[in-house]
Amino acid sequence: MKRIFAFLIFCFSVTTFANAQQANAVKGTVYKKISSERLANVLVTNMRSHLIMMSDDRGGFLTTAIKGDTLIFNKTGFTPQKQSYDGYDMVVYLQPEIQLDQVVVRGQTKKQELGEVMSIYRKKGLYYDGKPPVTTFLPIGGSPITGMYELFSKDAKNLRRFAAFAKRESEETTVDTKYTKAMVMRVTGAPDSTTTKFMEYYRPQFIDVKTWSDYDLINNIKKAYEGYKKGGDKMKLEKLY
Repeated sequence: MKRIFAFLIFCFSVTTFANAQQANAVKGTVYKKISSERLANVLVTNMRSHLIMMSDDRGGFLTTAIKGDTLIFNKTGFTPQKQSYDGYDMVVYLQPEIQLDQVVVRGQTKKQELGEVMSIYRKKGLYYDGKPPVTTFLPIGGSPITGMYELFSKDAKNLRRFAAFAKRESEETTVDTKYTKAMVMRVTGAPDSTTTKFMEYYRPQFIDVKTWSDYDLINNIKKAYEGYKKGGDKMKLEKLY
């Protein structure tokens, strides 16, 4: 009886400790060392949970960690940087690699870098992006163990989160490709500084851009810019259809 009671106390203590160690949302920004240049597409890996995320176009990133966790930051052309999470928003500086004798220039698109992260999860045995089909659980012709791993493992949960992040990044890249500053300046005739402010107020959504022709996009920019001028740069534009 004493052993059972001691075991129950132990389980309660472990549960209490685990609850106290819940991960927090961690925000941060990655810069090039000795500069104010923000670095996009930096891989952010929690060395404890193995959660992998990526910084956005402005160098910002969002991940989860427990105080004391070590995060490692990787980007092609820069020295990897390890930094401990101390409970506050993080500021990270990456040192560019210095290559002597030979300089190798290699371009890598955001899509390629996102694909590399997905391949890391593939190597862990996750082939359905954390969403296995029903047939995976069938005893005949399926693999129930694989299905359970794809659905309930920590790696699978991390993969689903990263896949959602990659989808958002891909959609925003599509918008950026069509909704450029040069194009907005040509359509509106606005100077550089005004165009920058206007683009902060009005940004088309991916769901619209994917179906719009160039003609549709130009007309919507014109309508939005007319509303922007009438607002006197004092009110945030609502979406214009």
